[in-house]
Amino acid sequence: MDMFGAFSSIDYQSIRAKTPAETAIKRLSGIGEVLSGLDIDTIHSQGDMARALRTLDTADKCIRMILTEFRSERTKDVIREANRLNDLIELARDEISGLHHAGGVLS
Repeated sequence: MDMFGAFSSIDYQSIRAKTPAETAIKRLSGIGEVLSGLDIDTIHSQGDMARALRTLDTADKCIRMILTEFRSERTKDVIREANRLNDLIELARDEISGLHHAGGVLS
């Protein structure tokens, strides 16, 4: 997966938004689309693990940037979507960490 190419399409989707809160939701939804392409079952090496963790870290930073940029537009929907994505990121990190500790990832 081209991580940065996937993230670059997020802003294009938000151009069509009518309100700043809608723009924030569209950007967060785009991050969710990127994360949905992350398949834990395809992690077989340290390199795979590093790429997956970089993707999760980048998504986390993007969420924080969106919340900062749209500070005055933090509606319940924006906060709910950001929290949902953060929960998914933490779950994925836990799964990846479990793979590493269980010996499921080759050196």
